Amino acid sequence: MFFGWSCFFVAYLYNLEIRAHERRLAASREEALNAKMQALHYQINPHFLFNTLNSVVGLIEEGSPASASRMIMSLSSFLRTTLELDPLRDLPLADELALQAEYLKIENERFSDRMKVTLHVPHELENALVPSLILQPLVENAVKHGLGFSGNLEITISASQEGQSLKLLVENSSRTIGKRGGTERQGLGIGLLNVAHRIQTRFPQAGTLVAGPVSPSRFRALLTMPLRLA
Repeated sequence: MFFGWSCFFVAYLYNLEIRAHERRLAASREEALNAKMQALHYQINPHFLFNTLNSVVGLIEEGSPASASRMIMSLSSFLRTTLELDPLRDLPLADELALQAEYLKIENERFSDRMKVTLHVPHELENALVPSLILQPLVENAVKHGLGFSGNLEITISASQEGQSLKLLVENSSRTIGKRGGTERQGLGIGLLNVAHRIQTRFPQAGTLVAGPVSPSRFRALLTMPLRLA
């Protein structure tokens, strides 16, 4: 009986040690993941900031100080909101779209006569949880590259459910992409690569970003992640 109880006690202590080791490994993995997510978050923000400041400079050079002033105020409001966000905290999709609306308001000051934005988001998906600012580089990419040509720009942002997955699509068109052969946008830029790394890090088995031309005059970025409702 003594031998049996001794074996049981040793096995119990061993089990406790194994569980403690597993908890330490989980905490270590979570800390590494958090650090990587934080780094990716701060790689994205400067890119957006520099582009916006360049737009402000462009408005001043074009002799539109009132528009430049409104853009600076919008930028201040947008940065105040985004800098208060925890990059590791998820947001309802409706809040994420509200942030993108603020960003598009900034760009609209300069390109109001050339931009059209359309949203297709079912009401039942507005509470779907998404990583904060996950759409920012996709929308910024659509604006930057779509307006890099001389034509008008249409941006479509949509959300849909496929099984247990949430799909977010950002698509842009320009009437003049085809005039340049549609070859200038092969591969992913830094912003899109950061989003791909971020979504794959957060959801290793279910997070993907697929981006590229779908026709000579259309570019599409499609995010897929697990559907989680707030």
